[in-house]
Amino acid sequence: MQDSDCVEFLQWALPRLHRRWQGFRKVRAQVCKRIDRRCKALDLAGPRAYRDYLERHPAEWEPLDRLCPITISSFYRDKAVFDFLGTALLPQLARDAHQHAARDLRALSIGCASGEEPYTLRLAWHFHVAPVHREISLHIVATDVLPEMLERARQACYSSSSLKLLPEAWRAQAFEPVAGGYCLRAEYRQGIEFMRQDVRTALPDGRFNLILCRNLVFTYFDEFLQRQTLERILTRLRPGGALVIGRRETLPSMTKLTTWSEDLGIFRKLP
Repeated sequence: MQDSDCVEFLQWALPRLHRRWQGFRKVRAQVCKRIDRRCKALDLAGPRAYRDYLERHPAEWEPLDRLCPITISSFYRDKAVFDFLGTALLPQLARDAHQHAARDLRALSIGCASGEEPYTLRLAWHFHVAPVHREISLHIVATDVLPEMLERARQACYSSSSLKLLPEAWRAQAFEPVAGGYCLRAEYRQGIEFMRQDVRTALPDGRFNLILCRNLVFTYFDEFLQRQTLERILTRLRPGGALVIGRRETLPSMTKLTTWSEDLGIFRKLP
């Protein structure tokens, strides 16, 4: 498949799926490979033939939609964000919980891929917050639309390259070396629940003190779907809770949030 053919196809197809070509432009190779495999499975010559096929077979849009999720992830992705979470945001949420006589905090990681984000959050809590706030526990719910990514997350084994940004002391204490990489020790997997969900149609029950929705909704979805999804996300965020998006992402204008750190893409829900 020629890249130009895939680009032309994506620019036509993505808006029909309420997705933004601009978000896919730099990472399109992952999706193009999947589309190429799909074309071969359908015995089609390429993207142009696939477009004709979609117009004749509307049911094919659903399989195409499943080819679009981007699965790029790593531990401690965007160091400044996790430094802030560990040293400022999580401690503040713990203090707030203590003031309200609460014993636990709930966090949600949307689009968790193979688990690097929720596990990094767990490690930040363990090393930065738990020693000071032993009376507070953190429960993390992590969701993704792809079952194969969730299976990898539950296995919690990763290549060395996935851990390269993680503080060395954390890696040494929390991971066990295995052939081909590292596996997270069992005690650091506790308190994390993985669920298969599509953020466009479902969110976990209950309300959360912290929601991470980074490099997904506000990168790959169109403005209509961004607004719709954000409204639903905010129904799950407790007053005073924090929403974290990607540093290069922007939110649709909302009156329910105040900026906690604009540079880091962190917002707080108004009481």
